[in-house]
Amino acid sequence: MGHLGRLKDQYRELATRLENGSVAFPEPKDPRAWQGWKEILEILFTPEEAELASRMPLRPVSLERLARQMGKPEAELRQRLDAMCDKGVVMDLPNPRSGRVSYLLAPPVVGFFEYSFMRAKDSIPKKRMAEALDAYTRGEDRFAREVFGRETVIGRALVNEEVLADEPLPDVLDWERASAVVGEARAWAVSLCYCRHKAEHLGKACGAPMEICLSLNGGAEFVTRHKFGRAVERSEALDILAASRESGLVQIADNVQNRPTFVCNCCGCCCEQLHGVSAYGLDAVNPSGFVPRHDEAACSGCSRCARACPVGAIAMQPRRDPGKQKNALSPHLDHDRCIGCGVCAGACHKDAMEMARDGVRPRVPLNSVEKAVRQALERNQLADLLFDAGDGLGSRFLHLAVKAVTSLPPAQRVLAHEQVRSRFVRAALERFRQYA
Repeated sequence: MGHLGRLKDQYRELATRLENGSVAFPEPKDPRAWQGWKEILEILFTPEEAELASRMPLRPVSLERLARQMGKPEAELRQRLDAMCDKGVVMDLPNPRSGRVSYLLAPPVVGFFEYSFMRAKDSIPKKRMAEALDAYTRGEDRFAREVFGRETVIGRALVNEEVLADEPLPDVLDWERASAVVGEARAWAVSLCYCRHKAEHLGKACGAPMEICLSLNGGAEFVTRHKFGRAVERSEALDILAASRESGLVQIADNVQNRPTFVCNCCGCCCEQLHGVSAYGLDAVNPSGFVPRHDEAACSGCSRCARACPVGAIAMQPRRDPGKQKNALSPHLDHDRCIGCGVCAGACHKDAMEMARDGVRPRVPLNSVEKAVRQALERNQLADLLFDAGDGLGSRFLHLAVKAVTSLPPAQRVLAHEQVRSRFVRAALERFRQYA
């Protein structure tokens, strides 16, 4: 990390801490991207907040334990942490039964990137932040490959239910349906779309609706508590979902089956996840498990489907029809790029396209713990996650994490074992060096 010598010590330590998360905040090499990376840290964190954040856990820890670890009075620490929660750089999680609050350092995504643009006005300089984020996320591909270039990604596509095939399909599970994901949540909030709001400050926003980002369950409670958005009822959340489909937007949910925290309504031009697919060819979005099926006889070759596809997975190709001098045009699907959202079928005015079940259902983590374990395993940092979390959450998190590890395929369990074992070896070597 050669550039870090040019950062204040507090930001150096914070950058190192953020490198250990399940979703890291890697330092870029491109000078413009590096300057954006540095600006993001300095905009969001004062030096004092950076020093505190560098000591924050990556998994939830109670205020009492955190105060003991940091040697600070609870009341003073709570005041500082609550102010950082209002900025979206720390997250608080009240226990619904005991009322005790736990805190953790927010990741870049889904985290302090999004929270920085969920409000129209606050203390964050929006234009400067937009320019810094654009330089960092699009100046080079390192961050995109960190977040979107692994097997377990942030979000998963939800198929447009209105264009599913009429014939009986294999069971469509509730967590595959946007209406069920939103309708069965316990809390809802709506905020400004981070990607579109950022693009607006860069003069690049499209005409899609802005107040359209849905937070669910615990995510909605955090967003409402810290005024990143407004609480809504189930009916309004479902209306936003329907209006987004009418606008030709992609619905991307938290990549878990149980208690997802968000459903984004995304456009191909502004969305960072979809940009990862289009610009870098990454599997940035877990596909829905459905694919478009084309009825050639009904198709007029109008290209609405190709123009609507948010990731450019459809190309119109010439087709020779008997008895016709000119070629007809017919859509050709790139199966490797398609995310199964159904926007193409929704755009077709001839009922010539519908969504059918793909051959293999996508692998979706059961819950946020399994997702975090898989992400850490893929980054060779499972031991860091377990030890960091275990220090704060004790047996409950470790029980859930071990359960997630034991559900992995055998080869991945071996890798997990090796990562944890190597942590013990490194710790032993470090103790030996202290006495050498």
